[in-house]
Amino acid sequence: RSPAGSLLATKAMRVAGLLLAWALLHPAGTQQCHPTSPSGVLRFSDTHADIRVPALHRVPSSLDPLYGLVRRCLDLIQQNPLPTELLRAALNDPSSVQTSQVVQYELGYVVCAAVALLFTVAVPVAGMCFCYCRSRRRCGGRLRAHRRSLGCRRHCLLACLSLTSLVILISVICAFITSQRVKGQMEPGLGAVPTTLRTLRQHIANVPQGVQMVVEQFEVPRQQIISDLGGLSRSVGLSIHTQLKAMTYAALVDLQDRARDLQTSLHHLQILDKTARALASARAELEPALQDRRRRVVALLDDPRCTSCASVLGRAQSLELGADYSKVPSVEKVLKALAGLPRSDFAEMIRQGNGTFNSIPELAVERMAQVIQDLRDEMARVTEKVQSIADSFPFPDYTQPVSEALVKVEDRSRPYLREVERFERYRWIAGTVLCSIILLILACNVIGMALGAYGLSKREDPSDYECRGEAGAKFLLVGVGLAFLFSWLLILLVFATFLVGGNIQTLVCRNWVNQEIYKFIDTPGNLPPSMNITHQLNLRRDSNLSTTYRWVSQDPPVTSYTRRLIWDHIANIPLPSRECKSGAGLWEVLQLDRSYNLDEHLKTPKYTADFQKRLGDFTARLGDMRLLRSEGRQDLETFARSGMDEVDYGRFQEEMKNPVVQTSLPGLARNLEGLQKMQRNGTVAGRLAAEAQALWQMQNSTVQSQEALVAKLGESVQFLSRLAPHLQERVKTTLATIASVEARLPVQAQQILRQEIGCFTRKELRYFAQYLNWVGQTLREDVASCQPLATALDNGRVILCDRIADPWNAFWFSLGCCTFFLIPNIIFAIRLTKHFRPIRNRLM
Repeated sequence: RSPAGSLLATKAMRVAGLLLAWALLHPAGTQQCHPTSPSGVLRFSDTHADIRVPALHRVPSSLDPLYGLVRRCLDLIQQNPLPTELLRAALNDPSSVQTSQVVQYELGYVVCAAVALLFTVAVPVAGMCFCYCRSRRRCGGRLRAHRRSLGCRRHCLLACLSLTSLVILISVICAFITSQRVKGQMEPGLGAVPTTLRTLRQHIANVPQGVQMVVEQFEVPRQQIISDLGGLSRSVGLSIHTQLKAMTYAALVDLQDRARDLQTSLHHLQILDKTARALASARAELEPALQDRRRRVVALLDDPRCTSCASVLGRAQSLELGADYSKVPSVEKVLKALAGLPRSDFAEMIRQGNGTFNSIPELAVERMAQVIQDLRDEMARVTEKVQSIADSFPFPDYTQPVSEALVKVEDRSRPYLREVERFERYRWIAGTVLCSIILLILACNVIGMALGAYGLSKREDPSDYECRGEAGAKFLLVGVGLAFLFSWLLILLVFATFLVGGNIQTLVCRNWVNQEIYKFIDTPGNLPPSMNITHQLNLRRDSNLSTTYRWVSQDPPVTSYTRRLIWDHIANIPLPSRECKSGAGLWEVLQLDRSYNLDEHLKTPKYTADFQKRLGDFTARLGDMRLLRSEGRQDLETFARSGMDEVDYGRFQEEMKNPVVQTSLPGLARNLEGLQKMQRNGTVAGRLAAEAQALWQMQNSTVQSQEALVAKLGESVQFLSRLAPHLQERVKTTLATIASVEARLPVQAQQILRQEIGCFTRKELRYFAQYLNWVGQTLREDVASCQPLATALDNGRVILCDRIADPWNAFWFSLGCCTFFLIPNIIFAIRLTKHFRPIRNRLM
């Protein structure tokens, strides 16, 4: 065997050994869990609360600049902060409230009331004086003399009256618009009070049903887990098979190679022994015949009658046997050691090993059947535990005070809401009528100025009478009369709406936004015991409105007109906490914190502890198998100890280099045939032909058969010489590999089992966690959320302050502008009437 072939075989064997060692040294436990697929995210049905309080928001308006102007004016009129001392005295001891304190706080409104009173008295008195003067023909008469400056004065008065009329027109349009907005917002705002209270009651009443619906959604993760359990055992078996098949198949292939080496080596050893014996026997038989043939040929060639025979004589004399196979080493000892081998059926053994290993998935299904059934039963028990979330929810007992308070507010608010609605209807009628009168006054102004100006343009002499100018003057005086007649009604409506709307803005809305009302309620002693909101609403005793409550809402229509109604009913209105704004549950603001803790009910270990324990305690030996039985091991060990590697195969190769006969019989025969043609003597020629024929017969009958045996021997020698040097190492490696694989298969199968069960457990725990997180989020933010309370109170602030108070205050502000601009309107109109009438004395 060549050194290069031996080196190549050694390298190949080392590579195979390294690959097998890598498979053995990298346990299956290093495999990672499969990443979570999108299908691992559970989808729950929409169990949101059927009863909702839609959130209202401030809608931007083109009148926002007007609203801002009015609020700034009110801030100037009422600069005092929330009157905490006054409110404390009014709530705890109303008799101790002094009028001076009220006047001091309402000083800005008192000043405005004085101005309104002065206007109410002064304008009608001025109107009566004007009527008296008109009856005496002293006011609104004619100009006594014509001067050059009259034209300039007349144009100035026309411009001033026009400008005043324009301001009044813009103001009355704003008054009309804001009055309609108040009317449009008042009706839905008043209707929202009982509707919102009823919605809140229904929301609270539907909480148990909603909680039960949320609990029933556990069917989603339960079905998913049951489905996963159905494929767990086969998945575990397939994973073990997939991760261990490379190592196992490599070991089985190695064992198959050694079994093939044993079979082939035994076959070649038998051929080697039989062939060597046959060659030795054939040589012994050929030797006397070859010697006799050499003697005859030499004698013939040495005959003097043989012409030119001396050239072949030397070759004939060297005719003798070559290779002697009786000298090669004997392999009888090796064959004796291997006698009876193989005693094992390696093919059947390998087939059984393959079958046992390939049956691991079915074996896993069989071994895990009981634990999977136990886990299914455990899921039924977990369903009962999850039901405890709803069963232990003590909501009705704690929400009864809130429901009763909402019912009381709803019942008591209805009469006041009807009164508010009736008052608002009267306000709208009065406002519409008075705005229409203002429009009538403006119409008189416009018609009067138009007729007067037209009359002046048609009059040739200032002292001449002109009917259209006279009619214009009369229209202006009608407008003046209407202004005197209705001005006191206008100022009364302005002051009444101003007093109500201004106090709502400065006392309620402003302190609502800056949270001063919360601080007032938080301060001990401010509220009487009968208004203990925490006790009446069953709130937590450690509630602090300044830090706990974000919005404090009184019912807008009920509280818009008298502070007594505010504090009579504030105890019946629930206050949502800032936690409500961020999605807290009702039980977190009620007195449920000690008797019911949702976080405790939503802890995953409470439901998964037994599930995890059953999976964690499960063990199954899925990798126990015998790849090589003891008799097979003994066969391989006997094969390795047989001494086949001790045989000197080099001696065989050296002998095979020698031919069977040293001199080529076909060459010698051809030489004799050539000499036969050269002979003159017929006898010598005949003898040469006979000897050539005899040599050909010996070559074809004996030598060729021996050469065939030598070729056959060479194949066996080549195989055995290639295998023998590595025999013991290969057999030892194979036995060690088989032993290692047999030892590591159950260990690594157990590791893979633990890994797969761990991955499965984490996957199923994620389902539990998804469900429990969804339960907590749904209960806090929707089904049992206190956010509807916060939304209702926010809506109350939006309706009261943004949608009613702002246009309400803009209405009296616009109407007030109309009212006060009537004064310059009266003055300019009276002064202008004189210019539309003929002049008594004309001065040239």
